[in-house]
Amino acid sequence: MKKILLVEDNDANREMMKRRLSRLGFVVIEAVDGQQAIDKSFSEKPAVILMDMSLPVIDGWEATARLKADEATRSIPIIGLTAHAMVEDKQKALQAGCDDYATKPVKFDDLIAMIERLTAGAVPEG
Repeated sequence: MKKILLVEDNDANREMMKRRLSRLGFVVIEAVDGQQAIDKSFSEKPAVILMDMSLPVIDGWEATARLKADEATRSIPIIGLTAHAMVEDKQKALQAGCDDYATKPVKFDDLIAMIERLTAGAVPEG
């Protein structure tokens, strides 16, 4: 089963996303801030990271940049998630190292398509 690290500080958003991803057969690891995201990326080795960009402790841009700067985690695809829909926000996320970007509220089918593309179609059966 594919492991997803879901980094989201909003409890309701995190629980809803975890439920939907779990129903598809993903193993969902949770983090609520950027430091937890970094720590769990190293310990859990997820197939993909869904990174909220507005996070406490370390924001998603900085956490992404740190993960992409480290050889041990740089190959993990990161999808940036944010309520900010401005073109500059997407560019900032991609410059930080995000492999793709989705605005909230997330269109779940589009998100799954991104995950499939970034993990070479390795979406679990279910």
